[in-house]
Amino acid sequence: MESRRAMPGELDFDLVVLDLNLPRLDGVAILRLAEGCGTILHFGGTSVDRPFEEVLGPNLRGLYHVYEAARRERARVVFASSNHSIGFHKRAERLDHDCQFRPDSYYGLSKAYGELMGRLYWDKHGVESVLVRIGSCFPEPTDARMLATWLSYADLVRLMQRCVEVEHVGCAVIWGASANSRTFWGKDARARLGWSPKDSADVFSGQLSGKTSGNAVIERYQGGAYCVNEYSRTEPSPGKLFET
Repeated sequence: MESRRAMPGELDFDLVVLDLNLPRLDGVAILRLAEGCGTILHFGGTSVDRPFEEVLGPNLRGLYHVYEAARRERARVVFASSNHSIGFHKRAERLDHDCQFRPDSYYGLSKAYGELMGRLYWDKHGVESVLVRIGSCFPEPTDARMLATWLSYADLVRLMQRCVEVEHVGCAVIWGASANSRTFWGKDARARLGWSPKDSADVFSGQLSGKTSGNAVIERYQGGAYCVNEYSRTEPSPGKLFET
């Protein structure tokens, strides 16, 4: 664990670096760090598609320690989930927040696990969670898919502010995307937060509409390139859970 105080002229904060891969140390360190917290914004962990063993420690075990700290402190958790928890839904579908999980990778699987962890701690312990399924948070969208999934930095900041400031939220799922007319996503719990995105990828549609990968698997599914990594099917999977 490392820590650093803010320097003169910087924002007033303490920077503490924890290794979420250390099973015997991270739990104690997180408990100590969370003392007195009212809200924990959890953006830590492996943030891209990686092999299972690299995802296991920070994204599963590390998240457990975060929720244990929240339970002890009666704190709210804002969990950075991902569109990759539902990435194997087809792009033609419009999804509401209560749709089935269809993770597209071990990373996406860890995000589905994280959302279920939030639900468990709400039902069992009353720990509030905002589960934000982040789309594509970049300075600007870079391809046609991001015309649906883009989340501007400014909209993310405004969303985080509301996640902290709202008095009561329960356990809420939010689609983390700007006001994009091509969105894949519909209903969520944003009304509880009083949040509405202000930006939109629509202004980039003229330059990006035709910018696709040329790969049928990538272009079929909402998760994009994560779906094609190690993909071995010869035909697409059924659209509904129990179809064969």
